[in-house]
Amino acid sequence: MNAACSDLLAEVRAFRQRYPEVRYVDLISLDIPGHFYGKRYPVEMLEKVAAGSALKLPQNCVLLGVQGGLFKIGDYCFNDGDPDARRRLVPGTLKPVSWEAQPLGQMLITSDGTEAPIVFEPREVLAQVLARLRSKGIHPVVAFELEFYLFDKQLRDGQPQFPRDLLTDDADDQPNMHIERLSRFSPVLDEMVEVARAQGIDTTVITAELGPGQFEINFGHLDDGLRAADWAALFCRSTRGVALKHGYRASFMAKPYLQHPGSGMHVHVSLYDAAGNNLLAANQQQALRHAVAGCLELLPHCMPIFAPNQNALRRFGGTVNAATRASWGFEDRDACVRIPESDPQNLRIEHRLAGADANPYLVLAAILVGLEEGLAAGREPIAALNEDRSSGIDFPLEMLEAVRAMQHQPQLREGLGAEFVDVYCENKRQDHLAFMQEISAREYRWYL
Repeated sequence: MNAACSDLLAEVRAFRQRYPEVRYVDLISLDIPGHFYGKRYPVEMLEKVAAGSALKLPQNCVLLGVQGGLFKIGDYCFNDGDPDARRRLVPGTLKPVSWEAQPLGQMLITSDGTEAPIVFEPREVLAQVLARLRSKGIHPVVAFELEFYLFDKQLRDGQPQFPRDLLTDDADDQPNMHIERLSRFSPVLDEMVEVARAQGIDTTVITAELGPGQFEINFGHLDDGLRAADWAALFCRSTRGVALKHGYRASFMAKPYLQHPGSGMHVHVSLYDAAGNNLLAANQQQALRHAVAGCLELLPHCMPIFAPNQNALRRFGGTVNAATRASWGFEDRDACVRIPESDPQNLRIEHRLAGADANPYLVLAAILVGLEEGLAAGREPIAALNEDRSSGIDFPLEMLEAVRAMQHQPQLREGLGAEFVDVYCENKRQDHLAFMQEISAREYRWYL
């Protein structure tokens, strides 16, 4: 038994000793739309997997659409016999699941690091980007911030309802950033944080956001980009589970209300060399300007990643901190790429464009490719919003146009992998076409 298997086996046995009531463990991985798929294993079988027994799941699980169906994509799905592909356990991710009715565990699995990784698996795409950056002496430090909405558990005529707090039974219909809203929803918010920390996630600041029932929870900075994206993915899963336990629905939907702010995924990224020097601060922050230029130039071609569905595209053009063009600025929340005030060692970008329902592995991968291209090209960015409020680069606001802009962009095909780009774009195209195949009640009211 090799050292990796020995460590995994020790992790499983320690978990069983600490949580003897747990009989099953969910082995989970994120698909292209950002949903978890996997299998529920008896915990004793997990020991065999940790010891080296093969772990296989259908390769095409990664290609599932938003509603779980499969689309014909190239030679995949309906022309390949639906083959299995190897997965491995991700060390350090075996944790208890406390929000279910019965005691459970969960553990991440991935094809990354196996003999034949799935080139279009989101975690593998990010792993390849990070490996390439390391080979160039570039080491990212990353932190995610996720906004989300709470709704009443019961829908009314299919529509979400404002959540009611337990102290007054009042609907949270007067949104603001008042600290009292954190107190009124403290039972569910506190457990969300506690459960996240039990998953190993370093949750930090909690904010009552501007929308009714809208909140934000931030995570600590990590020098491991894969783990940072793992945290974001796992947080979404546990947050939804805890909300249901308390009688609410939690959603990371990007734009649940047209009249209220959308929910974003804000990603803070700084870049260091092996000695710990901040690369963005080099040459009196000239490197920062080059990196920003690369981010902005690629941003219009990354829209299917940052806004992966029709609802996410609705978020742009709102009245509060929602950009309609690729832009940047110092301490400017209207910019897609914000430069927070900091000392040179902590200089970073805050990428604010992605919706909260985007795939965190792919969002981070796309941001890093933009930074990488910018540093290599050494071009100056467009004017900052601080200098010119009209500065910006147009980006597509319709899904099929966005897919066309992404699919044939050479830097993205090289940076993220041509096979991934083709598969991802076709998945988004098919999902969008499937979404449009329904006549809404409004359509009947307008045209019947």
